[in-house]
Amino acid sequence: MVRPAEERELGRFAAELSAHHWLGPRLSGRVARYVATVDGEWVAVAGFGSAALRVPVREEYLGWDEQTRSRRLGLIAGNQRLCVLPAGRWPNLASAVLAGCLRRLPGDYRSRYGRPVLAVETFTDPAVHEGTCYAAAGFTAVGATAGYGRVRGGRLVHGRPKTYWWRPLHRRGLAALTGCFDSPLARAAGSRPVVDLNSVDIDGEGGLLDALGQLGEHRAARGVRHGLPALLAVATAAVLSGAGGYDAIAAYAAGMPQPALARLGIRFRQRGRYVAPSYPTLRRTLRAVDTDHLDTVVSDWLWRQTRRGALAAAAVRRLALATGTAEATTGAPLRLFAPIVAGTGLSRRPPTEHGVGARALDLVDAGPGGG
Repeated sequence: MVRPAEERELGRFAAELSAHHWLGPRLSGRVARYVATVDGEWVAVAGFGSAALRVPVREEYLGWDEQTRSRRLGLIAGNQRLCVLPAGRWPNLASAVLAGCLRRLPGDYRSRYGRPVLAVETFTDPAVHEGTCYAAAGFTAVGATAGYGRVRGGRLVHGRPKTYWWRPLHRRGLAALTGCFDSPLARAAGSRPVVDLNSVDIDGEGGLLDALGQLGEHRAARGVRHGLPALLAVATAAVLSGAGGYDAIAAYAAGMPQPALARLGIRFRQRGRYVAPSYPTLRRTLRAVDTDHLDTVVSDWLWRQTRRGALAAAAVRRLALATGTAEATTGAPLRLFAPIVAGTGLSRRPPTEHGVGARALDLVDAGPGGG
């Protein structure tokens, strides 16, 4: 049986690692400790914590730039210790214990830290062991590290590259960590339902930018930096990702990764980087458009995405309920922008319908066709 270590067992946990693991008992970051027992006897211990701050081979594998790494690093946990004790020295125990820990880890992280964990990483030293138990537990050997470590805020070249191992903890974990937009899987429990923008048509034929092109340009050409469809696409992405007012929309835009800005049609650049629209620009633009027309255009596009299979209809219905739409039937216009411009904002309270609790309604869809 694999279970979390109890508070009263932390001293023994540290002692076992000190005695039997070459790296000792020290764990760092958001820590989770596990004990494996057979007939009540400790046979192995495992410790998890925060992911390593910078790992070039990981960043290359996931396609992360600095900004994306900063935003998504917290979604990865690190297996910092795995130690089979003398009482548990038999074949395949290490991989079985590791698998048991990984089944518990996402739920335990949510309970303890209030945040999701979508993948786990670890390092092995080829001079010590080959990492066979990690391969047996479903990890992928991504590549070798550069051969240095962090010491007191600096770097120490030790000349012993480690093997970097990585394993998703959710079937869409890799897509969530590498997607252009932040995934709903990364949202905290109890937040307003959102749409996975990585799965929908945005810049192609029939995509969001095409749909938003229906709204006529109302601005004079002089001094315009961003096209109107791009500005509205950024605002739409923010609202569909949980933003409920001008401040939140502008904050979302300011934090968007460069690939996401490019995909939403932002073309204005300074010093080689796409520049997100500012708060005054977004506010002025939304106040000048017909928000009823905008809500209709975005809603029609969302329902087309459900017919295409890019979104589950249940996800859009939950969003409709959360935003105060009178009916959550397929095809009904969602009230996304009209409340923001009117100054009432969008509801942040998880919805309920027909006695179904908010917890059930807030579950992330299993995928197209899922509920």
